[in-house]
Amino acid sequence: MAIIVQKFGGTSVGSLERIENVAEQIIKTKQQGHQVVAVLSAMSGETNRLTELANKLDPNPSPRELDMLLASGEQVSIALLSIALIKRGFSAVSLLAHQIGLLTDNRFNKARILNVDNQRMLKELQQGHIVIVAGFQGNDNEGNITTLGRGGSDTSAVAIATALQAKECQIFTDVDGVYTTDPRLDENARKLPYVSFEEMLEMASSGAKVLQSRSVEFAGNHKMPLRVLSSFSEGDGTSITFEQQADKTHPVSAITSHKDEAMISASGVESGEKFRNKLFALLAKVDIEVDMLTQTAKDNDKINLSFTVHRNDYQQTLRIANSLTADFSIEQLCGNNKVVKISAIGNGMRSHSGVAAELFECLLDNKIDVYLVSAAEIKISVLVKESDLTSAVCFLHEKFQLNVTN
Repeated sequence: MAIIVQKFGGTSVGSLERIENVAEQIIKTKQQGHQVVAVLSAMSGETNRLTELANKLDPNPSPRELDMLLASGEQVSIALLSIALIKRGFSAVSLLAHQIGLLTDNRFNKARILNVDNQRMLKELQQGHIVIVAGFQGNDNEGNITTLGRGGSDTSAVAIATALQAKECQIFTDVDGVYTTDPRLDENARKLPYVSFEEMLEMASSGAKVLQSRSVEFAGNHKMPLRVLSSFSEGDGTSITFEQQADKTHPVSAITSHKDEAMISASGVESGEKFRNKLFALLAKVDIEVDMLTQTAKDNDKINLSFTVHRNDYQQTLRIANSLTADFSIEQLCGNNKVVKISAIGNGMRSHSGVAAELFECLLDNKIDVYLVSAAEIKISVLVKESDLTSAVCFLHEKFQLNVTN
């Protein structure tokens, strides 16, 4: 009897009617002969509501107390789903993270999973119960409640599936799989039957919101099969596989976009290397991650430096950069939080030359300016104006023929 872990996001459990539908989906899997562990997010909008309550009291609430507050959302959804299953005559038990021994570090609001104790869940499964677990949350070594950040329930599900050696971890969401691009931006987007883990990791980290990037990384590291499915329609969804065969027809598998970008630029910086090292060290201390980066040399040890951070970190990054102006001579320091990152991703880039040339030619022909560029083995990213987001995605999607079925 195989163990299947199913994760249901906030929209999937956003109302009592939808919770009833999730119960039916779980029962269907149970009746196929599987043991089922369901991992749930809070009901749609609940985490935002709780965050707003905290911010009304204090714009910068205590991270520990914020985690205590936010973790309550999942307690509601798992209890309601258990009630719905029991009403239907199926034995179910809801469990919080500390009850299954989901241990994290103590980075409140951004905790990372260290270990999952599978004993309680295995015991419940052996007794014939459907196990319903709160996603998004954990406990540190001191017993404090922690949360894993936005999308953290995906990572919870993968970690639990790994601990239980599940047959598959199924991520149920409001879309029916992974697409060649965001269907809301381009109606010609196609659902992909499968995506490699490497491609999915790049897609998730570059703006595809179907899966949290940490969950994909965790699954890849532990060889846990993933599948993205719809909570609202039947279908096979998209399988995240370990195969990395290049698509001979399409060197690019997907075009993604990340809206939450902001760019900081410092020009004519004296002692530029020291400035860069000092700035990035200060950003690291406050957990601000630098994404795209370019540096050019000027005369007499001066540099021009431009980089991107998450838009939520924009103002704090500017303050930190400005705090260094007394120690370093900087001709100009400016920022732009009206930019987006567009990425072309595909394993086929390994065996196809000219992808970068085609990408830049397409953007140039359509008069889309590029501010920054970054490249990896299977990904090319460009930073463009926010107003060019939709057109850039659609032009590139068509350029690489992603609207054409193999």
